[in-house]
Amino acid sequence: MTVLVTGASGTLGRMVVPALTAAGHEVRPMSSRPRAGWAHADLATGDGLAAAVAGAHTIVHLASVPGGGRRTALVDVEGTRRLLDAASAAGVRHVVYVSIVGVDRVPLAYYRAKLATERVVAGGGVPWSVLRATQFHEFVDQLLRMSTRLGPLVLDRRMRAQPVATADVAARLAGMVGAGASGAVEEFGGPETMALGDVAPRWQRARRTPRPELPIRLPGGFGRAVRDGGLCTTATPTGTGTFDEYLAGAYGLSRS
Repeated sequence: MTVLVTGASGTLGRMVVPALTAAGHEVRPMSSRPRAGWAHADLATGDGLAAAVAGAHTIVHLASVPGGGRRTALVDVEGTRRLLDAASAAGVRHVVYVSIVGVDRVPLAYYRAKLATERVVAGGGVPWSVLRATQFHEFVDQLLRMSTRLGPLVLDRRMRAQPVATADVAARLAGMVGAGASGAVEEFGGPETMALGDVAPRWQRARRTPRPELPIRLPGGFGRAVRDGGLCTTATPTGTGTFDEYLAGAYGLSRS
């Protein structure tokens, strides 16, 4: 089938496109920037969406603007509404939307926008499925790198995460495309739940740039939610790729 992939140039999109191709689908990657051989459309304005969705059987909707501000509302929430309107008019049979585990329980502006977008998808008039994934390995890596920008590694050691390999999420999405619309929200996480305090030494060893740790306690409802496992899921099956395997690939860390 012909599958349109929004956000195809992102971290997950670069895994989803080959996963769908390997499954035998004709993949039409989409970007807001002109790219040779890609569909060119802008979720913020709606320009190009009708042409992008024409003839597509399924849409895998990955495009997102993290942050939770006006731009997120314009692209994620209203842009998805524009996409669904165009998809409905074109007779698209299935929209698969990628969301985040915890959007319904972790008080964060970006998560509220993602939850609102889930509701747009469910009410958009096109058969749908939603996959909520836990944090990608790359995100946890980036979070830890950002936490060292003042020198020491600043972190809430009790913050819990369940990082998942992007390749595992891509494979799950390819399976959902083949299965057809479920009309349900599915959660999908990595194989291990961990506290950042346990992850940090492994990450520092992989990076070979040791920094002193400066423990903090994230305040308010957000801090309580992430310490209580709000970013984690008990759903099965899980992905198989571990964070140590990611570190080995990213930094050449020996797992012996």
